[in-house]
Amino acid sequence: MLVTAAIWPVINKVETGATPEYPEIQPLYYSAEPQRVFDEVKAGMKSLEGVQVIHTDDALMLLDAEAQMPVLGLQHHIQVKVEPVTEFVTRVHTTSSSTYGKGDLGQNARNILTVQEELQKRLGALQFDPQAGSEDTSEPATIPATE
Repeated sequence: MLVTAAIWPVINKVETGATPEYPEIQPLYYSAEPQRVFDEVKAGMKSLEGVQVIHTDDALMLLDAEAQMPVLGLQHHIQVKVEPVTEFVTRVHTTSSSTYGKGDLGQNARNILTVQEELQKRLGALQFDPQAGSEDTSEPATIPATE
């Protein structure tokens, strides 16, 4: 139990830019119109193995999905929200949460990173870091696997 706690924080919800235990997991920003980004979010989420889209709201640019943890089969709720920041900047905020026990063995963080990696494949040329003020070509953060 102590080893597990040393590797993964004991939390059941991770949000981009809002989870102190994972400061490296931040929202993504794209220089593209929100509808294009949301269309890519929908297509990307549908292509992910083990993820089932359960609801989309085009007006709010909100997507809800369920993901099944590969080894234990436990369910996680993933929500992706696409938000216009300015006329030329779109933000993608992602949340992943679990409803079982105490601690998620890092799975919620990995869920977010999987979503972000899929978006990087689809929109990587349009991604940028607003803090740096220039194109961000770095790789997404990594979280240790449970296997």
